[in-house]
Amino acid sequence: MSEVQGHCDPAFKAVREVFEDNLARGREVGAAVAVHAAGRPVVDLWGGLADHRTGRPWRHDTPCPVVSCAKAVTATAALLLLDRGAYELDESVVTWWPEYGAHGKEATTPAQLLSHQAGLPALGRRVPVDEAADHGAMAAELARQVPEWEPGTAHGYHVVTFGWLAGEIVRRHAGSSVGTFIRREFARDLDLWIGAPPDVLARAARMTTEDEAGMTPGDAAGRSAAGRSAAYDPAVLAGLAVSLADPGSTLNRALYNVSPREAEGFNDPVMLAGGWPAMSMVTTAPALAAFYRDLVAGLILRPATLREATTRLVRGPDRVIVVDSAYGLGFQPAESTFGRPLPAAASAFGHSGAGGSIGLGDLEAELALAYVPNLMGHHFAGDRRAYHLVEAVYAALA
Repeated sequence: MSEVQGHCDPAFKAVREVFEDNLARGREVGAAVAVHAAGRPVVDLWGGLADHRTGRPWRHDTPCPVVSCAKAVTATAALLLLDRGAYELDESVVTWWPEYGAHGKEATTPAQLLSHQAGLPALGRRVPVDEAADHGAMAAELARQVPEWEPGTAHGYHVVTFGWLAGEIVRRHAGSSVGTFIRREFARDLDLWIGAPPDVLARAARMTTEDEAGMTPGDAAGRSAAGRSAAYDPAVLAGLAVSLADPGSTLNRALYNVSPREAEGFNDPVMLAGGWPAMSMVTTAPALAAFYRDLVAGLILRPATLREATTRLVRGPDRVIVVDSAYGLGFQPAESTFGRPLPAAASAFGHSGAGGSIGLGDLEAELALAYVPNLMGHHFAGDRRAYHLVEAVYAALA
């Protein structure tokens, strides 16, 4: 395991200590963490291996798949067009997407597409991974579907379909894919990609599991935050396991009706190059933190728009992931299942990703943070690696 590299402001030394401890105790294969406070970079650390198979070290510019962290970036693209007057949150989407009105979906609003209320959490059939790169075809597929609940009457995590629903706002109003739009509008100078080119994929970290890396599973408790909240009650987690194993469950269909090829997992180059707007983002920790820095500073969205987007719009039983959840307009607000320690829970927002990655912003604290690991964590049970890093950051601000 390589030593931790990078810089850390002395006031944030506890962040470095947590990061070093995670690596030393075998809770990581490789990872990076970056923090901006009041617009100033205060933490930029990395260490470990980008690829355990070859021994390739993690470097400052090592990008990594961050899966659902992409949802916040896709939502930002859609909200930027809202700021420009392209549409209204409460209008019917059939105003500019007439095909979407089939099967009782004609009253669906953009706000419902962005807050997991659309009732289309899963594609109606198994879709090959290469077919999913055709975003127009995926949007058309969803437009033809019958919703699983009346739009706006319930919410459920649209694991993959969120990207094509929110992404259609961008396609219809900007005439480009989400990946192209974000590069043009606010990620031009960032190592942040939804639809990564070959040279980025060539230097990307490889996502792995304990078994693949030959690690001892004895320190799983160091990664899992299970039991920290009612959402992670063992009985609830057991229900999740049953739901995942049932091919007919909403959760199973949401995850697997279109998913990376089993042999590739989240490293699937077809998925990562295909730019699925909900889950195929590849980025470095410094770039993801810089995205949140610019959001918090008002450089991408109007402050009023960001506040609206990060305020809870729905909360309660999630029709897909079983546990209670909360969503704003594409962002997970403070009280959501995105486990954050106090005082982060008061005003933080962002999005987590399967495997343990997080992107976080805080308007009140003027804070931006990104944590990007390549050892798959316990996504539904929470992840203490991220939890303790966030905890240390907020302690430094106190």
